[in-house]
Amino acid sequence: MAVVLALWGGAASAQYKWKDSRGQLHASDQPPPREIPDKDVLQRPVVRSLAAQVQPSAAGASAPAPAAINRPPVDAELRQRRARAEQEAKARAKADDDRLALQRAENCQRARQQLATLDSGTRLVRVNEKGERIALDDAARASEMAQARNVIASECR
Repeated sequence: MAVVLALWGGAASAQYKWKDSRGQLHASDQPPPREIPDKDVLQRPVVRSLAAQVQPSAAGASAPAPAAINRPPVDAELRQRRARAEQEAKARAKADDDRLALQRAENCQRARQQLATLDSGTRLVRVNEKGERIALDDAARASEMAQARNVIASECR
């Protein structure tokens, strides 16, 4: 505990000291401005890593493995949140799949009705951009039937 407090206290007192262009002395925990040349920086904090200060034991058996030191502890709350998030993601994916299946079924039904109408031989008319009614000829009917069959092939599974 004392080592941690000593390290923490050292980091908190890290100070920079420098002289500005007018010769005034400044001290701060922030580095001096870029325009201050290195020769005018009087003190910089010494940065020591925790790993460099902890001395390994002679036997080496009591020191924990590096993977164990770096691995953050996983608590039950975090696992619960992850499980909840996974369940919500699965529920959203299922809802999306259900919605797409419903759309496919509706598209399939419409395409089958369209194909039945086109196949019945009744006279069909379309309204052009001028508002005139134009009867579907055999080529247009065949094109519409092919399009309906393509939709049926892709949507009716």
